Amino acid sequence: MTFSFHPEAEREFTEAVEYYERRESGLGYDFSMEVFATIQNIINHPNAWPFIAEDVRRCLVNRFPYGALYSIEHDEILILAIMHLRRNPDHWKKR
Repeated sequence: MTFSFHPEAEREFTEAVEYYERRESGLGYDFSMEVFATIQNIINHPNAWPFIAEDVRRCLVNRFPYGALYSIEHDEILILAIMHLRRNPDHWKKR
């Protein structure tokens, strides 16, 4: 199974990496590695995480207050959001 980012999810991810890198050198890299480990878990076990909307599931990112929101589209995982868990929780619903 493969994955792709919704364009806005990719932007969120990039902005979060840059934010953490500005806070501390190497922290952005650590964040990106945790997100990609989360995505790998999703690919390996796509049905393991709970639904938060009709066809959208959420898998939490280790070490950081983020979740990867995704849907299963045929043989692909579509990452809809890399969402900060303490911010507006509904911002992704228009995607």
